[in-house]
Amino acid sequence: MNLDLVIFDCDGVLVDSEVISCRAHAETLTRHGYPITEEQVLHRFLGVSDREARMIIEREIGRALPGDFEAQVKEATLKFYAGDLKAIAGVAAAIAAIDLPKCVASSGTPEKIRHGLECAGLYEQLAPHIFSGTQVKRGKPAPDLFLFAARQMGVAAERCVVIEDSVPGVTGARAAGMTVLGFHGGSHCQPGHADKLRKAGAAVVFDDMRQLPELVRRVDSHQWPARLSC
Repeated sequence: MNLDLVIFDCDGVLVDSEVISCRAHAETLTRHGYPITEEQVLHRFLGVSDREARMIIEREIGRALPGDFEAQVKEATLKFYAGDLKAIAGVAAAIAAIDLPKCVASSGTPEKIRHGLECAGLYEQLAPHIFSGTQVKRGKPAPDLFLFAARQMGVAAERCVVIEDSVPGVTGARAAGMTVLGFHGGSHCQPGHADKLRKAGAAVVFDDMRQLPELVRRVDSHQWPARLSC
């Protein structure tokens, strides 16, 4: 089948925000008695929703985090966004060059997604088709968010291609029956990240958004091998 929809993750795919988000989480968690570095946050929780990460941490420490924990993380994140957040290089031009319907499916809250896209100058290109992990029962790596986005856009799952940078995201998109292109060009991506995405089920891995329109075209027209590294 040909494609009817391109689904973008947000953090690490549209905006180069993963390092910023990890810094905000690390500072807030450490302040509340769970010492952790931003590198450890990145390793353990990349692609995992804030809700899922909080549940994991609370099980480990045997107590609940403060009721306003998410608000504290959000405040710290937005503070860092104001000075440090940038769009992924070349992504605005890539979005404009893809002549297919597009949407965003991100683990973040609606407020965080919107603020990040606005800071990076991408919101108007993608609004109003922006979907959050808060709108489904299970976050990534479950397929729920991707299936929800496809239903909202009126598209069959098998006619979607997903652009993801995390193993949970790739896993969830594949569980939804979608083709996945794994992006490893964000500042948070360490050596070997492309292999992790490929092993999780990404059909293509790439690190330059200038490649994306051609990759999508090749997926749409079946002019590509089963595995391709770019």
